Amino acid sequence: MGLVKFIFPVFCALVWAASAAMAADDMAQVADVRVGEHGDRTRIVLELDRSVDFEVFTLPDPYRVVVNLPEVDWNRVEGHLPEGKGVLDRMRFGLFTPGTSRMVLDVNAPVGVSKSFVLKPLTDGGAWRLVLDLSAIAETEFLEDLARQREEARAKLEPQDVPVAAPIAAEPVSIRGGALVLPPRRPSAPGKHVIAIDAGHGGVDPGTIGVGGTREKTITLAMARELKKALESTGRYKVVLTRDRDIFLRLRDRVQVAREADAELFISIHADSVGNPTIRGLSVYTLSERASDKEAEKLAAKENKADLIAGVDLSAESAEVSNILLDLAQRETMNQSARFAQELVGTLRREVRLLPNSHRFAGFAVLKAPDLPSVLVELGFLSNRQDERNLNKSQYRAALAGAIVRGVERHFVGIEEASIR
Repeated sequence: MGLVKFIFPVFCALVWAASAAMAADDMAQVADVRVGEHGDRTRIVLELDRSVDFEVFTLPDPYRVVVNLPEVDWNRVEGHLPEGKGVLDRMRFGLFTPGTSRMVLDVNAPVGVSKSFVLKPLTDGGAWRLVLDLSAIAETEFLEDLARQREEARAKLEPQDVPVAAPIAAEPVSIRGGALVLPPRRPSAPGKHVIAIDAGHGGVDPGTIGVGGTREKTITLAMARELKKALESTGRYKVVLTRDRDIFLRLRDRVQVAREADAELFISIHADSVGNPTIRGLSVYTLSERASDKEAEKLAAKENKADLIAGVDLSAESAEVSNILLDLAQRETMNQSARFAQELVGTLRREVRLLPNSHRFAGFAVLKAPDLPSVLVELGFLSNRQDERNLNKSQYRAALAGAIVRGVERHFVGIEEASIR
C-alpha cells in the first residue's frame, strides 16, 4: 500500500509533465527578437520555428504598435529582449486571451507600419522570420491610418443569421433618488463565504519589474494561489481566482469574474515600485473619491493604466465605463471595504513590515464595484531588495496568506455580530 501511495503521485506528475510538453510542442517557439535601424525605418524581427499568422495595428494615447499572434512560447526570449532603438522605446509580450499571444511596441512618435511579412528559413532547420518595418509619420497620417483600421475591423463584424435563444428575464436594475439599486445577491454555497482573489497584471502586462528582475505578475499569481489554498483549507470559504495562469485580463473583466461568482469580498494583489530603493513594507488600499496622499494618487493612476499597457483600445469606451462615478449606493460598500482593510492591517502587522499609515485611499478602477467590498493589497516594493527577496520565498508568502485569512475571519465575525444586535 505504501508503494502505491508513492508511485501514484509520481505517475500523475509524469503524466502532467508529458501533457505540458505536448501542449508546448503544439505552439510556435519564439527563438529570438532583434531590433535594427535601416535609414528612416526601424525594423523588428521575430525568429520562430514555424510560420504563423499575425495581425498588426496601431493605437494612440500613447502611441503603440500591437502584434497579435497565435499562442506562442516566449520562454527562450524571456528576460532577453533588445533595448529600444529608432522609433521603438520598449516592447513587451505575453498571453492576451486564450489562444492569442500579443506583443506591444511602445513607440516615441506617430508611426506607420510600412511593411509586415514573414520570411522563409534561409537553410534547412533555420528560423522563420516575422518582419515589421516602422516609420515615423505625421499625426494627420497616423489618424487617417487609425480610422481606416477601425473601419476594416467593423466590416469584419457584420451581423450573421444565427439562431438566438429566447431571452431570459433579468432582474431589474433601477434608479431611485439618484442612487443605483442593484438586484439582490444570490445566496452563497451553504455555510461558505465566496471570496474573489485578483492576481494583478498578467500576460502581456508584466506589472512592475523588480530590482533583481522579478516580474510583478509572477509574484501576484503565486500569492493568489497561496491565499486560495490557505482560505480553502479552513473549510469555510469558496475561492475564485480572476486568473490562474499568466494571462491578461481587463480591469472590468476582473470585477466581472467576482460578480458572476457572487463574491462577498474582492482582494486584488499587487506589488509596488518606487524610485527610492530604501522604501519597503506592505499597505492596503480602499476606494475613495479623494486620495489619502500623493503617493496613493500616483499608484492608482499607474494601476488604472493596465489596459493601455496591454494594448487595449479604450477610445470607444463610454464615459460611464471609463470614469465610473460613485453614487449613494456605493457608500456602504466603501465603508465595509474600509472596515475590512483595518482588520487586515491589524492581523498583518503581527507578521510583516508595514508602511506608515498602512491603510490608504485612492481611486482604483478595479475597486469600483458598487456592491462588492474590495481592497487592494500592495505586498511590498519590488524596488527594494529585501522586499523582493521575501516575496520570492514561498514561506514568506504562506505567512502573509495566514495573516490575511485571519483578517478575513475577523471581517465575517464582525458582520455576523452586527446582524444579531
